[in-house]
Amino acid sequence: MDDITAPYAVAELHEAVPLRVRIRTQVAAKTDLGRVRENNEDKFEFYIPDSEEVLARRGHIYLVCDGMGGHNAGQIASELATKTFIEVYLNHPASDAGTAGMAAAHAAHRFVSDVGRAVAQRKGMGTTLSALLLVQDRAIVVQVGDSRVYRLRAGVLDQITTDQTWVEDVIAKGVMDRATAEQHQYKHVILQAIGGDNELSPDLYEQELQTGDTFLICSDGLTNHLNNAQIHEMMEASGPSEACWKMVNAALADGGSDNCTAMIVHVEELESQP
Repeated sequence: MDDITAPYAVAELHEAVPLRVRIRTQVAAKTDLGRVRENNEDKFEFYIPDSEEVLARRGHIYLVCDGMGGHNAGQIASELATKTFIEVYLNHPASDAGTAGMAAAHAAHRFVSDVGRAVAQRKGMGTTLSALLLVQDRAIVVQVGDSRVYRLRAGVLDQITTDQTWVEDVIAKGVMDRATAEQHQYKHVILQAIGGDNELSPDLYEQELQTGDTFLICSDGLTNHLNNAQIHEMMEASGPSEACWKMVNAALADGGSDNCTAMIVHVEELESQP
């Protein structure tokens, strides 16, 4: 099995890119086993480079993965996916961060799939992946599965990502309305995952970044119990750390049917560089 996380010689592959905007953020995260599961298959991670050269090209990395599979395989899948995504994204030769992010998702998919085929106890393991990349004055999201990324801006909460699920697919095609689809026996089926034998089709979102933007990256253990109005209220009322705790605790109080993870990234300042 090839080691796809082996680093490229970054300095040899790229011309220098000036750091035009330095991003200052406040970050908080909370994860919980829930009240039903025996182990936590969610994984969150973030990475902020020290090097100005890497910071200019790749920016800040924040991601949440929600693993699936028996015999602790889901936990392994989410661990492998986060590590692989970050290493490949940072070291990929593409100059465009969105291109590198998509390539990193595909690399994570290949690696998790290979491990799943090579180890019998890990067969069929997989994970969602929601990655928020803050690069200069842009916010880029790479999305696989049904974890979510939200943005709170000027009091308005927007869901950036669309769940890659059977429910969203039939709604988009006009086959069912949302109320009917969300009661269907296939309502929990996801159509895309890192790992397995499926051909991966990540979604890519890109938008301008503004001072004061607050992002939430979360697993479906949160959104299965809290609606968007509740999420909005808690993010507005509290700072990142307290909001993460409040949201996860509210999901637990509502039943805690799954592992639950919330990561909040608040953009405190976009500092133009001379």
